[in-house]
Amino acid sequence: AQTMAAKVTAALGGAGIWGVEFFVADDRVYFSELSPRPHDTGMVTLANTQNFNEFELHLRAILSLPIPEITQERVGASAVILAEGHSENPSYKGIEEIASAPKSDFRIFGKPSSRPYRRMGVVVTYDSLDANVVSVKDRAKALAKKVTVIL
Repeated sequence: AQTMAAKVTAALGGAGIWGVEFFVADDRVYFSELSPRPHDTGMVTLANTQNFNEFELHLRAILSLPIPEITQERVGASAVILAEGHSENPSYKGIEEIASAPKSDFRIFGKPSSRPYRRMGVVVTYDSLDANVVSVKDRAKALAKKVTVIL
C-alpha cells in the first residue's frame, strides 16, 4: 500500500500531505480514497503522538519550510464517528461522555448533512510510548461507539 501511495502521489505532484486510504482484507489491498490535504486518518497526530501534527507538516511542505526529524512522542489511535442514516441537520448524542474520557480527544467535522456510513467525526486516544497499542485502539473504538448521530 505504501509503495502504491508513493507512486500515485509522485505522479500527481504538488506539495503537502496526501491522505491515501487503503483497506486490507485477507491478503488483498484495496484503494479507498485520495485527499490532497490533511485527512481524518491522520488526526491522531493532534494528540501529540509525534512532534509535529499533520496540519503543521502540511503547512511546512506548502510553504517550503524545513521539516526536522519527526519523532514519535506517544502511542495513539483513532476511530471514526459514523452516521447511520440520512439527515439534513444532524446532531449528536454522547459527546459529553467522551469529552470527559481520560487520554482522549475528539473532533466533530461540522458536516451539514449525513448519509449512511459518512464520517461525521473522529475520536483519538493516546498513552505513553510503552503502552499497549491494541488497548489504546480498543479504547478509541469504544468511545466512538458512544456517540450517536441523531437524524
